[in-house]
Amino acid sequence: MLSAELKKGIMMAQQKIDNVMVEGEKRQSKVGKSKLKLILLIVVLGLIAFFAFRHYSNNTKAAEQAKKGTKQTATVTALTAKVADIDMYLNAIGTVVPRSNVIVRTRIDGQLMRILFNEGQYIKKGELLAEIDSRPYQVQLAQAQGQLAKDQALLKNAQLDLERYKTLLAQDSAPEQQVATQHSLVNQYLGTIQTDQSQIDNAKLQLTYTRITAPISGRIGLRQIDAGNIVHQSDANGILSIAEVKPISVVFSVPQDNLSSVLTPMRKGQKLAVAVYGRDQQKKLAEGFLLSADNQIDTTTGTVKLKAQFANEDESLFPNQFVNVRVLLGTNKNSLVVPSAAIQRGSQGTFVYLVKADQTISVKPVKVIVTENEFSSIEGDIKAGDLLVIDGADKLRAGAKVQLSNKNGGKTVSNNTEVPDVEGPKSSGTRHRQKRHAAE
Repeated sequence: MLSAELKKGIMMAQQKIDNVMVEGEKRQSKVGKSKLKLILLIVVLGLIAFFAFRHYSNNTKAAEQAKKGTKQTATVTALTAKVADIDMYLNAIGTVVPRSNVIVRTRIDGQLMRILFNEGQYIKKGELLAEIDSRPYQVQLAQAQGQLAKDQALLKNAQLDLERYKTLLAQDSAPEQQVATQHSLVNQYLGTIQTDQSQIDNAKLQLTYTRITAPISGRIGLRQIDAGNIVHQSDANGILSIAEVKPISVVFSVPQDNLSSVLTPMRKGQKLAVAVYGRDQQKKLAEGFLLSADNQIDTTTGTVKLKAQFANEDESLFPNQFVNVRVLLGTNKNSLVVPSAAIQRGSQGTFVYLVKADQTISVKPVKVIVTENEFSSIEGDIKAGDLLVIDGADKLRAGAKVQLSNKNGGKTVSNNTEVPDVEGPKSSGTRHRQKRHAAE
């Protein structure tokens, strides 16, 4: 059967013949019919021969390419596995919360006379923030003091009468009942004086409430009311809020399965180093330590809340800010470390493509232990120095021939050249310095 391309050629030839015949009819007067038929026959045979040759040539090339397809060499990028220390981190998303957050409200009703703070100001505990009109409470204090003076005079008179009655009783000139009654009256005045004194103390206390001071040290937020307004104890928003941001805390949740890896070192007195990063997970905002864990697991999510503390001297952390949290759980010593890009995943699990000495591919199953940034610690039939494919593994299979294309400083690395190493996990000394810095 003719191929589609050959059929297309014949159709084109037929169309050409029709065109020539039309043209030939116009020139019948110059060329004879027999000569015209001969020309048409030659044209048709030539077109058929051309398309047949082209079809045969294309099929031959496709067959040769299919035959050699299994021998084509794929170009890949590979890096070496090595033995190194790799840190183990617990990652989470957290929220920055002040160590203390206080809404300052008035404890008495009255007119707000003065505001002595600026919005956003950092204040210390005990500093004067605002004043309320104290005159009504000064009047109450004066009334309580006057009542006390009156009752003290009555007490003194009752005590003098009691002494006289006792003298008369001793002389048998006064009844015993009168002495007892006078003694009771003296005790009554003593109780009245105690009540008056408490009224004075209460008036003094109310007078101190006219001066509003900072209960904690921290940063002041936006004020909620201006001077001249009447303030009440029941005001929901209060006068201002103070947030303690030096130090500051970060609260985050981790799965309950990771709880033991956090609590075990904490029970031993270890302070796990914690670092927080911005939204892009590139810029480190602060370093601190794990402070405490919640006392129960959230049954709706299966997570438990943890709290970390940061000095925040540069105020890089702001209350209610969302951050990415990384808790350093420990370090795997002398682990087999490979680039994370070398880890492949399939229906049989995780594996890597190993480049053998003859530049052929071998598939090796591996188990990923820890992943940290661009590196992973693995277990499997891999040893330090083995070449693992990190790029170009899309169509690889066991036994495939490959060509390395690693570049270092613009130079191509061949199979006989040592593959350049990439920056691996940080050294132990660097990590220990980071841990000491975070703990401090």
